Amino acid sequence: MPRRIAAKITGVSGYVPPKVMTNTDLEKLVETNDAWIRERTGIRERHVAEKGVASSDLATAAARQVLASRNVPASDIDLIVVASVTPDMMFPATACLVQNNLGATHAWGFDLSAACSGFVYALTVAAQFVGAGTQKKALAIGSDVMTSILNYGDRATCVLFGDGAGAVLLEPADRDDEGILDFVHEVDGSGGKYLFMPGGGSLHPSSHETINQKMHYIHQEGAQVFKYAVRRMAELACEMLERNGYTSKDLALVIPHQANLRIIRAMQDRLGVDDSKVMVNIERYGNTTAGTIPLGLCDAVEQGRLKKGDLVLLVAVGAGYTAGAVLLRWAY
Repeated sequence: MPRRIAAKITGVSGYVPPKVMTNTDLEKLVETNDAWIRERTGIRERHVAEKGVASSDLATAAARQVLASRNVPASDIDLIVVASVTPDMMFPATACLVQNNLGATHAWGFDLSAACSGFVYALTVAAQFVGAGTQKKALAIGSDVMTSILNYGDRATCVLFGDGAGAVLLEPADRDDEGILDFVHEVDGSGGKYLFMPGGGSLHPSSHETINQKMHYIHQEGAQVFKYAVRRMAELACEMLERNGYTSKDLALVIPHQANLRIIRAMQDRLGVDDSKVMVNIERYGNTTAGTIPLGLCDAVEQGRLKKGDLVLLVAVGAGYTAGAVLLRWAY
C-alpha cells in the first residue's frame, strides 16, 4: 500500500563551494586521465571545499537560500534534519550548528546517516513530523564534504566525489493529491563491508595506527557496489510506479542519485524513459553523496523542468547498503 505523507516541498535550494577541480586537475594528483574518468563515470568536474569549510557551512548556505527564496524567517522553522556522512565532528550534531548559524531559535533537529540515500531518508523523516501536524515548517538538508575523506592516492575513489549541499522547505500539504505520495526505504547491512570508512568510530578510534593505515578515508569495492546499485535503483523506481498505479509515461521527471552515469542509464533503460525525463548533472558535481538529489531538484527548478502538478520520482542507493525512493507531486 502507498505510504502518503501530508507534507509538500515548498522550496528548494542548492549550494556548492566555488572552487572547481576538473579531471585534468586530477591528472596532476593521481595516475588517471580525463577520458578514463568520463567513460567510466560521466564526471567532468566537481566542486571542492577549501580547508576549514565544513558540512555545516554548505548546509547553512543552502538553507539560507531556500528560506530567502520563500521569504520565510529562520524563526519560523520548527525542525532541521541534516543528512551527512561527513559531519563537522562526532558531536554536537551538524543540525545544531546549522540551527545556530541560521538563528532558527525555535527549531530542534538532528543528523541522519544513510550515505547516498541520506537525503531521501531525511526528506521523509522531516515530512512525517509536518504531515502529522506536530511541526509546521521543516528543513531537510543533504550536505557532504566528501573531499575531506578522500585518499588522492586511490584513483578508484578519488575521481568520484565532490562537495555540495541542498535543502528543501517542507510544509503541510493542502490536498490529498499533492506532496509526498509514497516512499520506500530499506537497508541490506550485508553490503556494509563493500563501502565504508573504517577509522574514527568506537570500533577503531583515531590513533597513530589508524592514520598510518589510512583508515580515515573511503574504502570501496567498486564492482560490488555497482552491481547492487544498478539492480536496486531500477527495481525501486519500478516498484514506486507500479504500487501507485502509474507508468513511466506519467512521470515528468526522475531525479536519481548521481553516483555513476552508467547506473543512471541502466535505471533509465529499465523504466523506459528518454533523457528529457531524467535529471543528470553528475558531469558538473560528481557524487556529492547526500547532496546529489537536492542539487538535482534545484537544477530542475532553475532549468524550468518542473511545474506545479508534475509527478516526480527520487531514487537513491548508498553505503550500508541503504536504498530509498520517494514519489511526489510537485506543489509549486
